Amino acid sequence: MSDLTPDAIRAALQDHLDPVIGKSLLEAEVIREVQVRNGIAQVQIELGFPAAGYREQLGESIRGTLRTKLGVEAQVQVGWSIRSQSVQGQLQPIAGVRNVIAVASGKGGVGKSTVSVNLALALLAEGARVGILDADIYGPSQPRMLGTTEKPRSPDGKVMLPIEALGLQAMSIGFLIDEDQPMIWRGPMATQGLMQLVFETRWQDLDYLIVDLPPGTGDIQLTLSQRIPVSGAVVVTTPQDIALIDARKGLQMFRKVEVPILGLVENMSFFCCPNCGHRSEIFGAGGGDRMSEQYGVEVLGRIPLDGRIREQADGGRPTVAAEPESQMSAIYRDIARRAAARLAHGGLGEDFPQISIADD
Repeated sequence: MSDLTPDAIRAALQDHLDPVIGKSLLEAEVIREVQVRNGIAQVQIELGFPAAGYREQLGESIRGTLRTKLGVEAQVQVGWSIRSQSVQGQLQPIAGVRNVIAVASGKGGVGKSTVSVNLALALLAEGARVGILDADIYGPSQPRMLGTTEKPRSPDGKVMLPIEALGLQAMSIGFLIDEDQPMIWRGPMATQGLMQLVFETRWQDLDYLIVDLPPGTGDIQLTLSQRIPVSGAVVVTTPQDIALIDARKGLQMFRKVEVPILGLVENMSFFCCPNCGHRSEIFGAGGGDRMSEQYGVEVLGRIPLDGRIREQADGGRPTVAAEPESQMSAIYRDIARRAAARLAHGGLGEDFPQISIADD
């Protein structure tokens, strides 16, 4: 094609909608450079989120578009650069951390901690530097899920070095106490403990710090929402109506303090019998979709009810680490990419109606 130009290539990609980003490549401003050499289109893409497991698919999709619209072959290079995103209010970033993502549920028993650690491991697998903070002062679970009882070290008696586990930097009150020792702290002590875990840990060049919040909307959640710079939040629920009631409260809390909601994760969404393959919606169906429509937030993904997820987390090697090539890990990685893409490239509600939230 003799009249092939960079402008023609950009025009051909104008309507190329990327399903992970949720908008066109041009709108997302991820096309970094376009050239033509010896009649071959050369396109360089720079995403704002890690995409080690998606780059080949994206490249092939772009090549297909250019082949269809222009009849040319293309060389597509896909990379990424993870930058700090804005946070609520006038809060200052945490040293060594580019972005904080809070994972909340509003209700216990929906698998939020398991989702949190697999989300962190999924971002790691996609090519990011990731840490996880267990913000549940009263019932820390991340030490068990990460399979370590190592105690944090302090180089100067003022700050702690995070625990290294499964490639993650981690911190939890559970690393500082015995597993069966109860934390008999009142609210102010718990919130002060959380602040120390966040700001007195020497995080080392993290792209994302995943914060596993305790259930509810009490002191710990409000402290994180008002005093810790959060870039975005993921809300975990099950399809069950009783879980959705509490998930809505968590979502509303973040919106009141102007923390963007990256999306919903519907956990225990369905059960497939390992013997016959029959699918059953044990906790109901469509709950995440109803909440998505009501509040204008995306369902990032649906995770099935599977005994292996529980066994692997209890065994200190969560699914994404235990079975990195499994279909279950692919679901977690897709959720992680979509959440990180929403954080980097928007799509956090600009096309949704503005919702006024009032106390009940």
